[in-house]
Amino acid sequence: MKGVILGIAPEAAIVDISHDIAAFGIQDGAFVIAQAYRYFPKKTIHVIVVDPGVGSARRPILAEAAGQYFIAPDNGVLTMVLAREERARVRHITAERYFLHPVSRTFHGRDIFSPTAAHVAAGVPPARFGKPIEDYLRMNFHRPVRTAKRVWSGTVLHVDHFGNLITNLHTDDFPDLGDRPFELTVGLERLSGLARTFADGEPGRPLVLVGSSGYLEVAANQASAAKLLGCGAGSPVELTVFGAGS
Repeated sequence: MKGVILGIAPEAAIVDISHDIAAFGIQDGAFVIAQAYRYFPKKTIHVIVVDPGVGSARRPILAEAAGQYFIAPDNGVLTMVLAREERARVRHITAERYFLHPVSRTFHGRDIFSPTAAHVAAGVPPARFGKPIEDYLRMNFHRPVRTAKRVWSGTVLHVDHFGNLITNLHTDDFPDLGDRPFELTVGLERLSGLARTFADGEPGRPLVLVGSSGYLEVAANQASAAKLLGCGAGSPVELTVFGAGS
């Protein structure tokens, strides 16, 4: 993929965000790109290849959002970016003259996404790659579901290198969580109380804290919470908030 990009746009600067996305992990990839893109400069071109449907009827898309470009399969991997950037424009990539031929049925990252990115970097306007679409796939894994007055069902979006479980429970939705008793169920463990740092807990014991992305994380001091609890990306979590209020 890098060779294809540099063959078309030799002055391109290529930065690897991650090669550690879980296999077939659409929501994992969606979380990582949603956290990363805000720290890149305008006109950055992001190539996201989490593509279990490669070669099928799923569409390749080019999104323009926040002054940047996102090239990815239309499988929900851009859900969190497009939910945040309401003025985004999304195009179905159909201009085959910009593809690498012959196009493999199993490696669109090399043959479609990379050359498209390179041509955008070389100055080809996005409008030349295809028409705008409105029916791109939107998924809801990034939002918890309220199942009772004080209960929300959520999921683990991402497991980082240290085994921290990053949930889809964001502090914007629970701004006073630090001042109210709560219980977070993950796997077979029920956790309560909000830690400030990883070091607040006993070594090897899981705890709950607010991570750098603003989401609730289940971590363990000097250990992997994922291994301790037997959980991973996609695992269910449940938050119960006690006390007055909604």
